[in-house]
This record gives sequence, structure tokens and C-alpha cells, in this order.
Amino acid sequence: MSKQFGTDGVRGEANVKLTPDLAFAIGRALTTLLQREKQAAGKEERPVILVGKDTRLSGDMLEGALAAGVCAQGGLLLSLGIIPTPAVSALVREEKADAGVVISASHNPFYDNGIKIFGADGRKFADEKETAIETMITASHYPPLAQKERIGKVVPYPHGGEVYIDRLKKFFPLSLSGLKIVVDTANGATSDYAPALLRDLGATVIDLFHDYDGVNINDGCGSTKPSAMAAKVKASGADLGIAYDGDGDRLIMADHQGQIVDGDMIMALIAKYLKENGELAENRLVVTVMSNLALKLAMGELDIELSVTSVGDKNVMVEMDQSGAVLGGEQSGHLILSRYNPTGDGILSSLMVLRIMTETKKTLKELSSIVKPLPQILHNITVEHGASWQQNSAIVAALGRAEAKLGTKGRILIRPSGTEPLLRVMGEGGDQEELEAVLQELIKVIKEELHC
Repeated sequence: MSKQFGTDGVRGEANVKLTPDLAFAIGRALTTLLQREKQAAGKEERPVILVGKDTRLSGDMLEGALAAGVCAQGGLLLSLGIIPTPAVSALVREEKADAGVVISASHNPFYDNGIKIFGADGRKFADEKETAIETMITASHYPPLAQKERIGKVVPYPHGGEVYIDRLKKFFPLSLSGLKIVVDTANGATSDYAPALLRDLGATVIDLFHDYDGVNINDGCGSTKPSAMAAKVKASGADLGIAYDGDGDRLIMADHQGQIVDGDMIMALIAKYLKENGELAENRLVVTVMSNLALKLAMGELDIELSVTSVGDKNVMVEMDQSGAVLGGEQSGHLILSRYNPTGDGILSSLMVLRIMTETKKTLKELSSIVKPLPQILHNITVEHGASWQQNSAIVAALGRAEAKLGTKGRILIRPSGTEPLLRVMGEGGDQEELEAVLQELIKVIKEELHC
């Protein structure tokens, strides 16, 4: 069996890579791992696992298969239904469960799905635990199936979303009266939660992409395609716009002029606010290699230290734990405010921005203007084995030539996607036309060498 876990759990096309058989095996392996941990701690009670999902058509099928695996091994599964990913992270701790599972492929198209796991601390499962599960699945070596009264069961927990929203209201008791907000929920997991919450706080909400049908999740909308949201802000005279992704752990915004405010800009304005209020622990912001150079320049002007990790919010959280930072994230909109939740949380992050706007009485445009992004271009090349580019001397040489042409005015980053069969080629520079020309020369070599 090939490696199943990537940078954010298991992900792939439903019934192609991610099958009910695999979901069943993951349910068995996870329950077995948790049982062993409990037994090592001298505890005999059955493991409790929370499970939530987004709006994809395959969610019911995969949840059923996963639940069968959990029950077959003697676990107790609490079914949350359709709910944002960060809510599962929060509820695992709230309910003192042993683990949480989210069935979602985040920003991917509907035909993909995924399984990501949270530990009892609400953090993404550690790499070594994912490896243990993968090893168990590959070897098909499990304890005997549970018998008689030890067989597990599924218990519906439909009020989990309310618990999560009430928790957010306690953290952010805002008055948003007078604000008009466009909210794009990507036909996904935040559709039943975010617009209602913002209305409860007093905002006038214009809904976009909230009528999910199982196949329209992320389809031309959400945080990866926020142009419709931004256009609606400008056309409707709204104060700002918010776009979440399919499972609600990402956030991209737009100011009142319809200009996109990405994750880098959001992190910068939050970091500035926290520093000014003495709440930016270690005076540090944690970002990934994908963040724009302009963010580094802006943080330098504010005397805020920057830690840089490889791509993935799990890597960001690890560095935050190690450095003591309380704020981190990715340009894509995965933002972690660890005092509230140790994972990316789109709704929470948007509430933090709204708190800053209401307290400072500044527009989103004014707040986000501290970052002036350099031109950045990202190309995705479909390739099965993207990591192999580093062993290709022709590609390495082409990269060297490209970097020499940009000099100190820019940079190029090549990395394989951890969630899709893609090689991502990203460039930054002062001149967009020059940058695109340099990237095209490099991409031509990559495609020739990797037979794309």
C-alpha cells in the first residue's frame, strides 16, 4: 500500500483513492491505537471519538465506513454531522474525547474527500501517530474484533455546532450593528453557522454560496476563488467581505473597495494589534515559506520577529508550540490563534478581525494597508511524483538560472503539493512581466524533464 497520510491527513478522490474499505481500516486502526494508549495509562473504558464532516456527497458513505471500523474495534463514536473542521478541534477538548475525525477535503473539489484526525489536545495528530495507523493498515494487523457487549456504538451529537458557536460568542461578545458583510461560505461546512452568527451579533449579512447540494462545494467560490465575493462587496456597498473554504478552516477577506485581503495581510494586522495590546507572546509571528516577502518587510518595520516553516498548518502549530508564539498561519488563510483554538479557524479569525475593526474604528482597508504585496505568481503542474524534481539536474540548473535572473529582487519556490498530484512553482518579484517570463522558462524545463 502506498503512503496514505499527507500534510493534512488522508486525501484523494472518493471511491478511487479514499474508499470505504480504507475508511473502515482507519477507523479500526485509530480505535486500536487509542485503546492501547488508554491501557498504558491504566484505563479500561472504550475510546470516545468525535466525527464531523463537510457537505460533500461522499461524506455519509465515508462516515458510515469509518464508524463501522470504530464500532468493530469497540469504540464510541459521537456523530456531529455537518460542522466546520475547527469546531471538531474545539469539541474534542470540550467533551474530553480521545480523538476527533473530520471527513473533508477542505478546498478541493467535491469528488475528493479526506480524513484528518485531531488528538485529545485538539491539535492535528502527530506524525508518529499517523505513521502508527498507516503501519497497522499496511500490515492488516489488528487485535480481534470486539465481541458481545464490547462492540462499539454510534451516538448522534447534533448540538455540537451550537456548543462551538456559543464558545465563539463568549470569546468575541461583539456588537456589529451598522456593518454590512458579504459572507461566502463556499457551499460548505460554515453555511449553517457563520451567517447566522454574524446576524446574531448585529451585522447585516449578504449570503453567497450557502445552498449546498453535495456537489457544489468550493465550485467557483470560497477562499480559493474569492472574486465573486469581492465583486459583491463593491456592488452592494458592503463594508467588507468574508470567504471561507469548504470545511471552514481558511479565511480570505475583501475590503470595502472589493480588494482582496489575503492571509498574509490578515496575519499582519492581527499581529500589529496584539503587539500594541501586549498580547503578542514572544513578539513573534509564525508563517510558511509561501508568505509574501512584503509580510517580512512589514513585520520588520514593526519589530516583530518572524519564524518560517514548511507548508502546512500542522508545521505552523509545531513551531508555535516550540517558540511560544500565539499567532501563525499561511497566506492561503489558515490562521491559528492558539489562545482560542490550536488549529486553523476561519470563523474565529474573522471575528478577531471584526473585533479589531470595531475597537479601532478603522476600515479593513486601513488596517490591511501595512502590507503591500509584491507581485506573486503561482503555477500548478500536474505530476504524479513531484518530489523527484530535486534529483533532476536539468531542473535544478534551470532553477539556478531563473534565480540568477531575479537576483535579490525576488525568489522562486518549487514544492510538491501535500494534498494533490501537483508540483507548485511560485515566484515573487518587483516586475510581474519579467517574473512571468522567468517562470515560463523554468516551467518549460520542468514539463520536458518530468514528461508532464
